[in-house]
Parts: sequence; structure tokens; C-alpha cells
Amino acid sequence: MNDILVVIDMQNDFITGSLGTAEGQAIISQVVDRIRHHQGKIFVTRDTHEDDYLTRQEGHHLPVVHCTRGSKGWQLVPEVTQALAGREVTFFDKPTFGSPDLAQALKEADQERRLTSVTLVGVCTDICVISNALVIKAFLPEVPLYVDAKACAGVSPESHRRALEAMAVCQVNILHA
Repeated sequence: MNDILVVIDMQNDFITGSLGTAEGQAIISQVVDRIRHHQGKIFVTRDTHEDDYLTRQEGHHLPVVHCTRGSKGWQLVPEVTQALAGREVTFFDKPTFGSPDLAQALKEADQERRLTSVTLVGVCTDICVISNALVIKAFLPEVPLYVDAKACAGVSPESHRRALEAMAVCQVNILHA
């Protein structure tokens, strides 16, 4: 088996910081459990902004400074950092929602040794999880792609549900148990 776990943006600012939510806090244990039980490679994305964030298009639409490179808010939550300690982890700093670099690395891993699956967990289901799922699906249409609904959280429960429905229509397998 050659399965890759992708942990999306489990950073302080999305969990307890400037854009934190109770839903994000509630999934920490599920994400940690996924990491601890995963036997293969783990890829981790970090939303990464520079000091000019508010001058960027995203900053105009979401004028809340968050995940500034090197800040406490940019760091992964401590529980996730601890779970990743000693594991084979590749990090992807992404300046926007989806990461072509992540998808390309997955494609290269698949070419090296056929992937049996890719599973996504993290936040926000309705922004970065769905964006990365669709980019990955475009790069690897034949690799089974999963999203663990219980280890993801959206901006709201309703937008989380809508994002899961949209991904399912795009042939992303949604795990509910």
C-alpha cells in the first residue's frame, strides 16, 4: 500500500487564532488520530502570507491578517506538531487556497510508486480542503481521493456540509465514519 495523508492548514490562526472556530478546535483529536495511525508519507500544507497580505486580492476579500510567515498563528497547533514528530513529513507553504506544488509532488510520488490513495484532513473544508482536493483530482484523476469529514471543519457547519457535497459530486470519496 502506498497511501499519503495530507494535513491541510492545521495552524493556530485557523484553530484558536484570528480565524479560529469551535469546529476547528473540535477536530484536533481526529486529525491527531489520523496522523498517529497513518503508516505512510504525510504531506502538510501551511497557509502562508507575507506582510503585504492586506494589499493582495485575498486580503481585500478577507481583511483579517492571518498565517503570516514565522508568526505564532502560522505555526501548526501543538497537538499536530507533536503527532508529526519523528514522522516522514513534507511541508508545503501555500500563498493561496490550493497548492499546485502539493499536487505536483503527489503526481511525482505516484509516478515513482503508484499511489493507492490520498486522504485529506484539516481546515477549512469549504476553502482550502476543497481547493486542494480539486487540484489533486485534476493532477491524479485515477488515484482514489478521500476526505475524512470528521477530521475536517469548515467556516461553519453548513459550509462544511456544502463543501463535502460538492467534492462528492466531483468523485472525491467522503468518509463519514
